[in-house]
Amino acid sequence: MPGLTARRAASVAAAILLVGAAGSCKGRQGSDMAAGRSDTGTMSGMRSDTGSAMSSRDTTSGAAATSSGTLSDANIVALLDEANMADSATAAYALTRATNPEVKSFAKMMMGEHHALRVQGQHLAKQLNVTPEPVADDPLKPAVQSEMTALKGAAKGAAFDRTYIQQEIGIHKAVLDLAAKAHDQTQTEQLKKLIEQAKPVIEKHLNRAEAIQKKLGTPSA
Repeated sequence: MPGLTARRAASVAAAILLVGAAGSCKGRQGSDMAAGRSDTGTMSGMRSDTGSAMSSRDTTSGAAATSSGTLSDANIVALLDEANMADSATAAYALTRATNPEVKSFAKMMMGEHHALRVQGQHLAKQLNVTPEPVADDPLKPAVQSEMTALKGAAKGAAFDRTYIQQEIGIHKAVLDLAAKAHDQTQTEQLKKLIEQAKPVIEKHLNRAEAIQKKLGTPSA
């Protein structure tokens, strides 16, 4: 199983990148994502059970959005929420099998901060009156399943610690790319600002994972 870890991590990242690529064909030109925000800034996630109705600008279905090469605000908030849920779920699983103290601390940070993202995201959804709408042929779902397969296939202990951290590096790089593309596509200033606030948080997670990997090493080929 260790020999498959790198390929699985790459497939997870590639699958998430497909979401951003779907919008790149007709993506609107947006301002560059702001940098230098504090780590208290968070990336928003929207709960699928939010009761607000979709706004008039987001009545396009997920299938239509992907076929036209654009992502609606409803698509964007749904995808960001799905990414948050996945990272929280994998972190919870990692806590049951990780042994390295730094890896455990990292997993706890993922759970806590992604929970906060979802709470803030629900508030934004109500403010914008947007109901999250998944895209057709959602690539995140199989990507998440792939990551969990990699984690469940890794032996408990050092092998698991290395696998989890490598998976997290791939996921966070892909989500940063997705967030950048979403920022360029949305014309909603509140959503742009939210993504700008998210960027340093995701970068912090990525930097932390990379620092841990330097100590632990990568999974054996």
